[in-house]
Amino acid sequence: MTETTDPAVIHPAELAAWLAARMCHDFISPASAIVSGLDLLEDPSAQDMREEAMGLIANSAKKLADMLSFCRVAFGASASAETFDARELEKLAQGAFGHMRATLDWQVDTPSVNKPAARTLLNLAQMAGAALPTGGEARLRAVQEDEALVIAIEAEGPRARLRPEVLAGLRGEAKGEGLHGHWVQAYYTHLFVTDAGGRVFADVQDDRVVFAATLPI
Repeated sequence: MTETTDPAVIHPAELAAWLAARMCHDFISPASAIVSGLDLLEDPSAQDMREEAMGLIANSAKKLADMLSFCRVAFGASASAETFDARELEKLAQGAFGHMRATLDWQVDTPSVNKPAARTLLNLAQMAGAALPTGGEARLRAVQEDEALVIAIEAEGPRARLRPEVLAGLRGEAKGEGLHGHWVQAYYTHLFVTDAGGRVFADVQDDRVVFAATLPI
């Protein structure tokens, strides 16, 4: 079981740059696919692929819209909202999972949550989906206990795994080797959870990854 520690000192501008790079990575694939579809539509020699091109554009546009909506809350300020409807958060999470191999079972036992909890739910859900590269199910549960929201996510499926840089980020450790896009999401999650007075954990087992967090409400 990993537990949060004091966060490493990282310049805010550097952290913002890594977060921006992470989001651009999520957006570039569907955006490029849309451009490819438009190129096919304009190619006189590829008119027999018009239907495929339209399908590519439609699917990629939906993915781009889903990811933009997701990132607006998971990483951004989402306007001036301080509380979020749990049903709307589920729509955002399910939208992201619609482009993953894994499925999401969302059970949040409270009608609304504050901003740190909303970000935690979305980011941990996305990390759980990423931990199931060949498919499986992420079971998310969140319940209110006294003055805290307790979150638990079990990601179970063949070849379930969690990258070392994700574990390091959740512990608040500075980036090391590995993919920084995965690290920065975990590190960012660690920052806003601990800043809110909460704690976040992860545990890796055979074909199973567990995330847990506790935040004040």
